[in-house]
Amino acid sequence: MIRKPLRPLASILHARSAGENPDQIERANVRERHEEMRNKGRARAEGRLLIMGVLFAGAFLTVGARMAVVSTSEATEPRTSYAGSRIQAERADIVDRKGRILATNLETHSIYAHPHEMIDPAVAAQRLAEIFPDLDAAKLERRFTDGRKFYWVKKKISPEQKQAVHDIGEPGLLFGRREMRLYPNGRLAAHILGGASFGDEDVHDAELIGVAGVEKYFDDALRDPANGDKALTLSIDLTVQTAAERVLWGGMKLMNAKGASSVLMDAHTGEIVSMVSLPDFDPNNRPNPPVKGQAADSPLFNRAVQGLYELGSTFKIFTAAQSMELGLANPETKINTAGPLRWGKFKIRDFRNYGAQLTLTKVIVKSSNIGTARMAQVIGAARQQDFLKQLGFFEPTPVELVEAGGAQPLLPKNWSELSTMTISYGHGMSASPLHLAAGYAAIANGGTKVVPTILKQNNVVRGERVMSLASAEASRLMLRKVVSEGTASFGEVPGYAVGGKTGTADKPLENGRGYYEDKVIATFAAMFPAHDPKYVLILSLDEPVETSGDEPRRTAGWTAVPVAAEMITRVAPLLGLRPEVEPAPLAGITLTSN
Repeated sequence: MIRKPLRPLASILHARSAGENPDQIERANVRERHEEMRNKGRARAEGRLLIMGVLFAGAFLTVGARMAVVSTSEATEPRTSYAGSRIQAERADIVDRKGRILATNLETHSIYAHPHEMIDPAVAAQRLAEIFPDLDAAKLERRFTDGRKFYWVKKKISPEQKQAVHDIGEPGLLFGRREMRLYPNGRLAAHILGGASFGDEDVHDAELIGVAGVEKYFDDALRDPANGDKALTLSIDLTVQTAAERVLWGGMKLMNAKGASSVLMDAHTGEIVSMVSLPDFDPNNRPNPPVKGQAADSPLFNRAVQGLYELGSTFKIFTAAQSMELGLANPETKINTAGPLRWGKFKIRDFRNYGAQLTLTKVIVKSSNIGTARMAQVIGAARQQDFLKQLGFFEPTPVELVEAGGAQPLLPKNWSELSTMTISYGHGMSASPLHLAAGYAAIANGGTKVVPTILKQNNVVRGERVMSLASAEASRLMLRKVVSEGTASFGEVPGYAVGGKTGTADKPLENGRGYYEDKVIATFAAMFPAHDPKYVLILSLDEPVETSGDEPRRTAGWTAVPVAAEMITRVAPLLGLRPEVEPAPLAGITLTSN
């Protein structure tokens, strides 16, 4: 900007020549400059006042609008928030098929110490040891006085314990919010739920993460805030699970078994209504994994899913079904059962001498190893493998449990003719009880493959067909006769037509070289009602011994079958199945004339 000079030379010279005072020119220019500056300052001030007025008006309008929104909205309870916390502590509930709680969250607190803020560490340590008997007062006092500035005292406490600690009055003892996972039913369905633990944690909050079972399989979904309060709905029924666990526990003790498992599955949808593995544990106080010994000896081991066993004669019905499906036999076809059956240096024998011939139905009813092996020879290794693969015996079950992924069935490296014969009656390959349940479900539902699931299904999705309706129906009739006439006679349940097959397999040694002479895995694979099966039940006992007679009995007919019958008796009414009462003969009535 070019400013006008106060004493311009031309004006000064002109004034002097005219006899005027040049100072008047300077005073006039100064006055003019000041007026110009005053006008600019006034304009600037007026602009600032206008802007401030607009800002104040906007602020008042914003506050007024917010007050209007608050006054018309529904009141809510304020929640405490912690700035900078990155931990997502919320976790969705898990419920059974009827919406009953299996796993939920419980708000609790933790205790931590700031030793540098403590007034009397010795007294605080002594009082804490009185409240928490598992804490050592001397150790606490050392931790409070060794110079550290932070120390975890307890990560989960009850409201009563919090109040007791608060009453100590020690400013260096502080509380942090915690949300622990609670399983209100204790041990019930422990292997299905698995358990949860703390992941990332700070003094304000802690992250809950799944460590096993469905808690780990669905960990991301259970922790996802986008799911809101939507619970994870499982297929199991709480009341049926309770009854199954009680019966199986009693049967395991009665039969002196080392362990036991059961799987109750909907034969059409693949929904697991109940799954039990014993011994079990309390997920509220989950034990540590074993560091020595056999994994199967730990209560954490899920025998129904992780356990791979030779399932014995329960496999025979698959051989019979395939032989009928291929047109190689029908239920009345005569099968050569003369024995022993020799293959090289090996001999295949039957439990008893059943004569030179049996019909295919009798081979299953009597449980003839020789007859089943001869059928398998005709079927051949390649076709046998294809059929078992269709039924799901070559891959881990796809059930929604993290433990299932490691349960790869144990198959022979060289599937020879001998392997074909022994596998036909359940020896030479190992699978889980859940594999067996899926295989029997295909027979029960009319010949379609079933995929086991632990989630409630709203729609029935038919699997691929693995056998014809006729083959499946004929197989069911054979299984019914096994109970009514054969090795599973103790499986008869009044009012419920039960069909099934027993299986007693020698237990392999831990080193894999041979078998125990006096230890077996006893299994009963059942379906009910046999004429129109709705459910499949697989019950297995590890090393059972029935001792009511003069000699110990270990076969499934004496051990697993009675326990399964008791379980069906208990759970069938809970599943909504009405017993079919056979009509009784009328009492003798004599008609006389008047």
